[in-house]
Amino acid sequence: MGGRAELGTVEGLWRYPVKSLAAQELQSSYVDERGLAGDRRSALFVTTPGTPRSGKTLRGKEQPRFHTAPNAGIARKYASSLDLELREDGPYFDARPVSLIFDRWLRELEDLTGMHVEALRFRPNVLVRARGAVSPEAEFVGSKLRVGSAIFHVIEPIVRCVTVSYDLETAVSSTELLRALVHVRNNVLGLYCTVEQPGALAAGDLVHRIE
Repeated sequence: MGGRAELGTVEGLWRYPVKSLAAQELQSSYVDERGLAGDRRSALFVTTPGTPRSGKTLRGKEQPRFHTAPNAGIARKYASSLDLELREDGPYFDARPVSLIFDRWLRELEDLTGMHVEALRFRPNVLVRARGAVSPEAEFVGSKLRVGSAIFHVIEPIVRCVTVSYDLETAVSSTELLRALVHVRNNVLGLYCTVEQPGALAAGDLVHRIE
């Protein structure tokens, strides 16, 4: 795609200091090949012998309340049956250093389910308020987005797991949300990106598709 298209503005910006735990809202951040400054620099590793996650990072699907835990101490209380070790030599990403979603994709789920769908269910780094209609995720793959002074390279759509169904306060799973996500959106919502040009980004910054 040639030219330069304005897609919208940055409405939300978050980092997750400890992987799988609570978000920290930002007004601005620097981003480079390691992601947003301070994002997922730490992670809790399961050290309990003989468990499926032994030697691997703790994930939200292990306990629905992990995403509400503000620190490792609270997470340990939620995971009292597991031995956990906090490691701080990250970043620890599931796939790519930056995740981005558009508000239009969330509104699509709201129309399908009749429920309010919060951006933080999907744990994005960047939420974009779209200026107009937004293409499906697959059509962004390979494109480049300028966000503030940074440039992102879109690598792939984000395939979701059960954690997006957990209510952010009660941790109760919504079968309606999972059903809509799987059957209508092929279990995809959001974009994984790498950082082609490091830079600064902030709430209110314009987002352009430049290639």
